[in-house]
Amino acid sequence: LRFGEEDNFWGPAGETGPCGPCSEIHYDLGEGIGCGKPDCRPNCDCGRFIEIWNLVFTQYDQQSDGRHIPLPKPNIDTGMGLERTAAAMQGKASVYETDLFAPLIDCVANLAGKRYGEDEDADRAMRIVAEHARAIAFLIADGVMPSNKGRGYVLHRVLCRAALFGRKLGLGERFLGELAKVVIEQMGREYPELERGRELILRTIEAEETRFGETLDRGLNLLDGIIEEVKVSGKTALSGEDIFKLYDTYGFPVELTAEIAAENGLSLDLEGFEREMERQRERARAARKPVEEKVVITEKGIYTLKFVGDKRLKCRTRIWRLLLDGKPVKQASEGQEISIYLDTTPFYGEMGGQVGDTGEISGPHGIVRVEDSVRGANDITQHRGKVVEGIVSDGGRVTAIVDEKRR
Repeated sequence: LRFGEEDNFWGPAGETGPCGPCSEIHYDLGEGIGCGKPDCRPNCDCGRFIEIWNLVFTQYDQQSDGRHIPLPKPNIDTGMGLERTAAAMQGKASVYETDLFAPLIDCVANLAGKRYGEDEDADRAMRIVAEHARAIAFLIADGVMPSNKGRGYVLHRVLCRAALFGRKLGLGERFLGELAKVVIEQMGREYPELERGRELILRTIEAEETRFGETLDRGLNLLDGIIEEVKVSGKTALSGEDIFKLYDTYGFPVELTAEIAAENGLSLDLEGFEREMERQRERARAARKPVEEKVVITEKGIYTLKFVGDKRLKCRTRIWRLLLDGKPVKQASEGQEISIYLDTTPFYGEMGGQVGDTGEISGPHGIVRVEDSVRGANDITQHRGKVVEGIVSDGGRVTAIVDEKRR
């Protein structure tokens, strides 16, 4: 079936760039699913047809004036929906009914004392909690920790939203750990990082649920009051000051506030919120120490940490912490994947949309290939990599070298 450029043309990702026509492959779940209209076909929103594959014939470069110039090297870019294909193969109308999600949905239903499929609002809440719990487990297994910026903020948002919809199901303050156990049990064989990070995943979830449990309840009560006041006043939007208070005092992600407000037919004054955020940033800039130098207290004493990567890409430094599987070790040998903290580093840690540096850390007895650098808690950079030669030791003197071409 030909649908034309509106439905069967991909890109560009921005206003300009590679693009081209696409050929989508849909699976027909059958006449018993969806709207039942005789003219129902792919691109109908009723759910009878699910797109499981897309082939983009990337052959044009779109110019700023809208013209399509042929690319010198056209290609075919394919993408398959793994979970949608599983749904088609298992004869299910939704990915949430497949064996990928059924154990999680069952766990949520049992914890909430409900049956999936009896109430659409409860079903939606169960799907959100199940999917978010899976995402949380994988994010933490991949080394993301909850914070107020970057990837850590994404994790924080997912945790908050899962907790919110858990409350709608009548779940208590702690339930995500039980779901994480199901994720690890179900997917740990294919994704061994889940099993390796089991203790960290469960510990982090427990700490977060404990930390924002009461705060979330207070924030929800405050938000309910604000929404009621806005409705009584006849206004249509929450003020920037109220949005900021929820965000700053109660850790309420703006996206979550927007979602709850929308359920009540209200919008947000995002410009006012941005003004409040800028005032906070100005206060923080006035009080903040330079990012180039931090002081941390460890079990080995006080360390002054410096970032010198804005001035040079190579420096002599010392390892002040060496981690293997997330635990401190004295030494790591060839073939082991480790995390290293340096007292002076030229490596930029991923933050603010800029990727982290890669490169090499070499000592008198071994070499580590740095595959990623991540800015973590307190803006301290963690260098992740693999010992490719010999051994490296905690406290050892090393040379850190950034991959200049990649930088």
